[in-house]
Amino acid sequence: MPRLSVRFVCSECGAAQAKWMGRCPECGRWHTLEEEALREAPPPGAASAEPRVVRLGAGEGPAAEERLPTGSAEFDRVLGGGLVPGSLVLLGGDPGIGKSTLLLQACFSLSARGLRVLYASGEESAPQIALRARRLGGPKEPFDLLCDTSLEALVAAAERLKPAVLVVDSVQTFAAADLGSTAGSVSQVREVASRVMSLAKRGGAAAVLVGHVTKEGTLAGPRVLEHLVDTVLTFEGERHRALRMLRAAKNRFGGTQELGLFEMAGDGLRSADPAGGLASPAAPPREGVAVVASLEGSRPLLIEVQALLTPSHYGTPQRASTGVDPYRLSVLYAVLEKRAGLALYGHDS
Repeated sequence: MPRLSVRFVCSECGAAQAKWMGRCPECGRWHTLEEEALREAPPPGAASAEPRVVRLGAGEGPAAEERLPTGSAEFDRVLGGGLVPGSLVLLGGDPGIGKSTLLLQACFSLSARGLRVLYASGEESAPQIALRARRLGGPKEPFDLLCDTSLEALVAAAERLKPAVLVVDSVQTFAAADLGSTAGSVSQVREVASRVMSLAKRGGAAAVLVGHVTKEGTLAGPRVLEHLVDTVLTFEGERHRALRMLRAAKNRFGGTQELGLFEMAGDGLRSADPAGGLASPAAPPREGVAVVASLEGSRPLLIEVQALLTPSHYGTPQRASTGVDPYRLSVLYAVLEKRAGLALYGHDS
């Protein structure tokens, strides 16, 4: 019987099927199976590189390498102290939220410390990046820039330059020529991430991948991508407001409780004031407004909470919330009605 040359991979869970189906049998999502070309398996007995085996024990094994500070205290806080050589970081966020700006500013600082930096962009041209660099103040020391969408060109440049930091913006725009699928498909995203991970582990470079997000707010691409990388960061915020927040959903070299606060300005991202960034300036007490202290990681933050009640004109009151889980809000209403004696069942909120 002829061998299968294609398979169908779910973009949500990464499960592979021999034929296309409308619904993935593993995760139950609809219309997520995408066609992927199969590669020929290497012949038995093919020569392979000599494996590098080290001894790890008391007084033995490789020494821990120092982290690479990015120049941003908030960025380093979420990373756990800076970039780890040989690690792979995935940074996701909405379009236009400031991912490229954050990494470009980090490249400025890293190159100023004498480190070799390679910034590979598949979304913008060199003049576009140069224009943004001038708006951000420009680098004090030059760094290498690659504007291409070929994975082979990226690998060749990284192997020739041997950078200490490699930035790929974004993983969905690069494609391998030997795969028949288009850039951004499940097979291409997995291949690009795997090749970049191999470069980072073999060459000791700290690699950062920029990823897109779906309309549901989750990282686009197969779930295997999140398991492949060492750190998963999400950059959040509203495009019409200056405040930005950086969180770690996964971090093999640090905690996931830290929160980085940034403020978008005309000359780039700045560290936001944790004392007043989430609360209004000092003002006389107002009804429905309270400031609470919340511990995020190792730092307390002052957060302003606002509530508004109006008489309900319908039989069932309407409940709306921003930044608060609706189920938790229902529990709070029940506690206030039961313990505080507040009649909230006839008010919209």
